[in-house]
Amino acid sequence: MSGTFPLYGTPAARQLDSCATELLGGDGYTLMQRAGLAAWQYLLLHWPHAQSIVVVCGPGNNGGDGYVLAWLARRSGRTVQVVHLPSHSPRSELAQRACTEYVAAGGQVELFRAALPPADIVVDGLFGIGFARAPDAESLALIGAINAQAVPVFSLDVPSGVDAATGAVPGVAVIANRTLQFIARHVGLYTGEALEYTGALDMDALDVPPASFDHVTAFASLLSADALAVWLLPRRRNTHKGESGRVLCIGGDHGSGGAILLCAEAALRSGAGLLSVATREAHVAPLLARRPEAMARAVESDQDLQPLLERTDCIALGPGLGQSEWSRAVFRLAMDAGKPLVIDADGLNLLAAAPRLLHDAVLTPHPGEAARLLGTDTADVQRDRFTAAQAIADRFGAAVVLKGAGTIVAAPEHMPRVIDAGNPGMAVGGMGDVLTGVIAALRGQGLNAFDAASAGALLHSLAGDEAAWDGQRGLLPSDLMPHLRRLANP
Repeated sequence: MSGTFPLYGTPAARQLDSCATELLGGDGYTLMQRAGLAAWQYLLLHWPHAQSIVVVCGPGNNGGDGYVLAWLARRSGRTVQVVHLPSHSPRSELAQRACTEYVAAGGQVELFRAALPPADIVVDGLFGIGFARAPDAESLALIGAINAQAVPVFSLDVPSGVDAATGAVPGVAVIANRTLQFIARHVGLYTGEALEYTGALDMDALDVPPASFDHVTAFASLLSADALAVWLLPRRRNTHKGESGRVLCIGGDHGSGGAILLCAEAALRSGAGLLSVATREAHVAPLLARRPEAMARAVESDQDLQPLLERTDCIALGPGLGQSEWSRAVFRLAMDAGKPLVIDADGLNLLAAAPRLLHDAVLTPHPGEAARLLGTDTADVQRDRFTAAQAIADRFGAAVVLKGAGTIVAAPEHMPRVIDAGNPGMAVGGMGDVLTGVIAALRGQGLNAFDAASAGALLHSLAGDEAAWDGQRGLLPSDLMPHLRRLANP
């Protein structure tokens, strides 16, 4: 699909390496040389004026890539200093070969003691994709020395200390300015804590034969802006408002009318054909004054809500809902209506308190809400966001949008998707209410739950990025509205 890129787990990445090696004649050193050359060319592209280079090499093949880069840099006339820990002499055959060739060409290898030598750039070749634990004391000191340098840091394949499979950082990790992945994109580097460490993230396929990928399955897919055009097709000339979906937004208990307003406006700006709002009577007049296109209804009893439920194609449930008796009553009616649901905020908290298998729903939790849905804690969710998202999807039989840096979309029997958009300015109250409206609008326009969740999360994040051109700090959810409309028409 256009605008999507495969992301691979660590076992698959190792399998790709093995397949490529076999297709290239069985000599893994060919791939190591290609990786070192690609890294050297990348360094020249982004730091062309760097004359002195420190390369930190670990004991495995990641360190071997570093030795190849060091050999090339030294041959070009740069001042090169390779540093490794006393316990990190090359252990793999390929790394030893790369080190031997570097030394034979006159290169020097220094043992790390307390600090790194001065340089224009530091290359991190310490740990590779297989490292998924907290560094020991020696490694911790070396990573600290790398991060203490007031010069750019360039990581090979993965910032050392980051778990390339989950994005977690069990202890400490190198904070890179740029990271160049080899052969394939590593799934963990696109979500969660990893995004604090990777810097700009690029990939070089090393010209491996395409057949290397034939029998290797990706773990997830990465969605970029171009994917929107796959889902948001031009409308028919001879269309009518009913074809664009009837969406009902339910929420806005006393004191929370703004949340349901944001949800409703986002649904309209994302193309909902007809939009109704079921809320407290006190919020009807302000809502109509702000957005007269929304058909706001005061709901104070079951009889008030039932006719609205019967006429809708999709229900957005939760923004500003609260957990009062009124909240619980309208929640139960909506859950029993048999209509497609998009559930957020206190809708998720009420669901966590009384779990049930859902008929046709999208859940949009942030990590704290995800933890409540799973009966665990936020730290556990963030340690492995993919596992958490899939566990929620399987438990409730629903599509799930696990919000946060590197938003993940999961559903039963589907490959997860990761959203390659969004920014820290979107970490503000009300942003999730906008997302709920966006997804509900797309669900009402005919997308299935998983695609509506994916397209909605992508559209929402891209709109946030557009709105952030004026600055991330101070970004408001309502700032996204004009960008939603424009981006919803790719």
